[in-house]
Amino acid sequence: MPLPRSVSMTSLSGLLPAWEEDPLPVEELLLFEVAWEVTNKVGGIYTVIQTKAKVTVDEWGENYFMMGPYFEHNFKTQVEACEPPNQAIRKAMDALLHNGCQVYFGRWLIEGSPYVILFDIGSAAWNLDRWKGDLWQTCSIGLPYHDREANDALILGSLIAWFFKELTDQLGDKPNVIGHFHEWQAGPGLILSRSRKIPLATVFTTHATLLGRYLCAGNADFYNNLDKFDIDREAGDRQIYHRYCLERAAVHCAHVFTTVSQITAVEANHMLHRKPDVVTPNGLNIKKFSAMHEFQNLHSTNKVHIQEFVRGHFYGHLDFNLEKTLFFFIAGRYEFSNKGADLFIESLSRLNYLLRVRNDVTVVVFFIMPAKTNNFNVESLKGQAVRKQLWDTAHTVKEKFGKKLYDALLKGEIPDMNSILDRDDFTIMKRAIYATQIIFHPEFLSSTSPLLPMDYEDFVRGCNLGVFPSYYEPWGYTPAECTVMGIPSVTTNLSGFGCFMEEHVSDPAAYGIYIVDRRFRSAEESCNQLTQFMFTFCQQSRRQRIIQRNRTERLSDLLDWRYLGTFYMHARHLALSRAFPDKFKMEQVTEGFRYPRPYSVPPSPSASLHSTPHHSDVEDDDDDDDGEPYNEEEEAERDRLNIKAPFVLGADCRENTSDLKGGGGES
Repeated sequence: MPLPRSVSMTSLSGLLPAWEEDPLPVEELLLFEVAWEVTNKVGGIYTVIQTKAKVTVDEWGENYFMMGPYFEHNFKTQVEACEPPNQAIRKAMDALLHNGCQVYFGRWLIEGSPYVILFDIGSAAWNLDRWKGDLWQTCSIGLPYHDREANDALILGSLIAWFFKELTDQLGDKPNVIGHFHEWQAGPGLILSRSRKIPLATVFTTHATLLGRYLCAGNADFYNNLDKFDIDREAGDRQIYHRYCLERAAVHCAHVFTTVSQITAVEANHMLHRKPDVVTPNGLNIKKFSAMHEFQNLHSTNKVHIQEFVRGHFYGHLDFNLEKTLFFFIAGRYEFSNKGADLFIESLSRLNYLLRVRNDVTVVVFFIMPAKTNNFNVESLKGQAVRKQLWDTAHTVKEKFGKKLYDALLKGEIPDMNSILDRDDFTIMKRAIYATQIIFHPEFLSSTSPLLPMDYEDFVRGCNLGVFPSYYEPWGYTPAECTVMGIPSVTTNLSGFGCFMEEHVSDPAAYGIYIVDRRFRSAEESCNQLTQFMFTFCQQSRRQRIIQRNRTERLSDLLDWRYLGTFYMHARHLALSRAFPDKFKMEQVTEGFRYPRPYSVPPSPSASLHSTPHHSDVEDDDDDDDGEPYNEEEEAERDRLNIKAPFVLGADCRENTSDLKGGGGES
């Protein structure tokens, strides 16, 4: 059943923008979404298409299909094979099968259970040379023999274009078909479909430009030199010119071109020479808890597990109070500069100097950046074993102590505390203490790890602050994931997430979203700003952190696909109106909004540190209480009702791609 064209958010009282365009006749349309990462986890696009599937299936029902490469292991573990519900699709698949190309159909076993059509690249590899010739004749793009990934992309694209030709021949004039292609690996399918004049409305989304990622990884001053790069020469020097050509051709062949953020829209305009038509931000499936403070309880519970790990890592070397300790972390691909690890480390050095003045606060920092490892660090394993031995020793001695105390009290005696523990007990405890002189380093993070047995989500919930000062981050799922779990985070105005929050939230820092300026400030200034953000966070009382987590979690609806999916609806409608103008019309009238500054935050940002919440059962506050009144439910209701002036969907990126912050009303 199609989803009605309105978005209703419980925690925002249904005040997110309604979809004003005329509903698409989805029962007369077929939507195909093409990506290399359909059932095939490689990077962030997998998260995008997987989490978006539910809201798209709700809208399109059995007329929505995902397409990608077939890998035997992935198909066996993630897909339930079944027959296509549409006979035209069955016949199109049969046409490929009868020519020796293997095609598989089933339901992807994720939320929404979308249909998937997977093409076996190996079974069609014998056509590669012929299809390379077709690509050269069509658009003068040649692929080198040694680039396996580009060759596989061409095989997949050729199979998909072939499938679309067979499908549209079966369908005739009705229903119409939409093809949405993600990233350059899916580009050949779009290019070939358009060059063969297949009646198909096309959308192409770039999640990060190919050359942009390479340039930033090379420590280029990227954003200040966007208009100065010799694009062809830069792509050639990096031996990716053919890939760049595929990406650029797909961008210009598509009826509608989209990117995931305003910052990537600016980049694409320079790198690919086309202004995006629509910005389609990345969302998540938001799971709201029935109890208002349930996410606070999860934070408290998971923080205990991290504290236990820290006890095993540091105790015996550094004497600090875990109740006065904050846990910061950074996570992502092991791209030292792109992910801002260099800036983070330098800022931590400066933060360490500032915290020496306030020595009752300790910060423990985790770097969750998976790198190639062969096995566990032996010292790390030994350290955790020692921590467990300490715990077991304490319990053993406690039981002996309790039994002797109980026996003495039964006799009506007050026991001699010097004799209640014997020499063997002291020997056991001394041995356990001496064994803590071990420092180890965690290497990877999963619930099966003997070092820190926690899944990533549980780990995030137990931390106090996520720090992601990226230089190149087209979107940024890590701070988004922190937000939906009620954990404050640091991002930058060079990340799509940071730009999105600046556009939608009047005072992001009040909601626990600290945005470092890495575009208009020097590296030194950005480092000082990040240091100040972290130091200010360390100065907050426990109750103030509880308030901030409440505000952070309240922003999660902004990132829900039930809202952000409307941008994809808009892109598809626009593609149909351009591909089939006689059948589809549209106007850009969808509205957005911005969150206001929270009512309890005074106009001065520095003063916002002094508001305090009601007593919390989750974390008792032993800090000073200034007695300022605070009502969480009252503030939440005000945030639901007092929203910002609207902006027009899709207008910003076409009319003003140089503006990174986007449009919005005044406070």
